[in-house]
Amino acid sequence: MTSSHRPFGLPAAVAAAVLLSAAAGCSSPDATASVVVPNPPAEEAAFCQALAKELPDTVAGLARSDPEPGSELTAGWGDGAIVLRCGVPRPEKMSDPKAQAVEANGVNWMLERPEGSGPRFTSTYRKAYVEVTLDERYAHDATPLADLAAPVRKAVPPSL
Repeated sequence: MTSSHRPFGLPAAVAAAVLLSAAAGCSSPDATASVVVPNPPAEEAAFCQALAKELPDTVAGLARSDPEPGSELTAGWGDGAIVLRCGVPRPEKMSDPKAQAVEANGVNWMLERPEGSGPRFTSTYRKAYVEVTLDERYAHDATPLADLAAPVRKAVPPSL
């Protein structure tokens, strides 16, 4: 996995949705997570439904524990330690040429570090945006993305 700075140069998304997703992914690891379920267009929702069928039972050694409310567009592991939302709006930060990005097993992710929580990653250059929020124990560890890369590659085609 490498870290780099790269511009994203794609159209801006709704900043409010980014704020909602930041708040949604901030659960303690000892409680079931509660998240805002995305509402993507039909084509993106179909990719997300395909992704739901490919997701692993464990990520980074943590058992599957989906957040509330239940949806094919969300998944979780470790009672909120790792939360995935598929079909989120494109984060405004992707327009920032100084945005940080990482690559994990063939999937590119933009990194954000919301204050007071662990890192948030959003897939880039895919036909649906997949967001993964990690709790604070992953502040300097993006290895859970490695377990999610193959399902994302299989279910959500590149946009380029």
